[in-house]
This record gives sequence, C-alpha cells and structure tokens, in this order.
Amino acid sequence: MVDTPGEEAVESAAALDDAASTLMNVWGRAHNAPDVPVPSTQLRALFVVERGPVNVSRLAEQLGALVSSASRLCDRLEASGLLTRDSGRDRREVTVRLSADGQALLDRLRLRRREELTRVLASMPAPARAALLWGLSEFHEAASKPDAGGDSFSLPA
Repeated sequence: MVDTPGEEAVESAAALDDAASTLMNVWGRAHNAPDVPVPSTQLRALFVVERGPVNVSRLAEQLGALVSSASRLCDRLEASGLLTRDSGRDRREVTVRLSADGQALLDRLRLRRREELTRVLASMPAPARAALLWGLSEFHEAASKPDAGGDSFSLPA
C-alpha cells in the first residue's frame, strides 16, 4: 500500500526500471544485428553527431568522456567510414560530421528497433498501447525539461 506521493514515485520508478530493462533487451536485438557492427559507445557518438556537426571537445562533453577518448573514438569511426572530420581555420579545432554510411547505419538501426518494437506492441491490447504511448510521451516531456543547470535527459537515439 502506498501512503505518500513520494512512496508512489518510488514504486513507479521500480516498475519503470523493470520495464526499461525489458525495452533495452528489445533494443539490444536490433543493436546486435549483423548489419549494425558498431559497439554501443560508438553508436552514442554517432547519435550525438547526427544532430549536426560538432567539435571533438563538445562531443566529449556530450558523451561524458575525456577529449582524448572522444578523439580516439572519432579515429575509429572515421576509419570505419562512418564519420568525416573537417579542419577549420584553427587546425586545433576539428569538426566531425556523419558520413553517408554513418547516416545509413543509424537509419538501419532505427528500422530494426522499430520492427522489434512493432512486434511487441502488436501483441498488446489497443487500450494498453494507447496508455503506454501516452505515459511515455509524458515521461519524455518531463525528462526533456532542463534542470537548474540547464541539463536534460533528452538525447536523440
């Protein structure tokens, strides 16, 4: 039995955590497909770069990584043909952007994820699907609001 709104939030968080684990398993099937030969760390970088050209320092910040680690990550992605680098006027500042192959990889990944999600959603009753989508929309809106430091949890994927 829930006595306070705080306790209800804790119980809701536990239920969401369980559901999120299942969602990650569904997504994992798509990420582990043979035509998505990129580790999750590299995929995260590609999703950040997909939003628009970014310098390596900003990429590192977005990933919560050291600049040197982000630079090595970009080396691997460039060698794989998924990223391109552009040196600006200041040779110390390198801008990275998604290559056509990088965009194609992300498009394939999204398609695979949506196929997996469609299979699960199709097995649910329509009212449950509607409730889930409404709840996820509300969750996304709440998580996307910047906190006092200007940060939010919203990142494209």
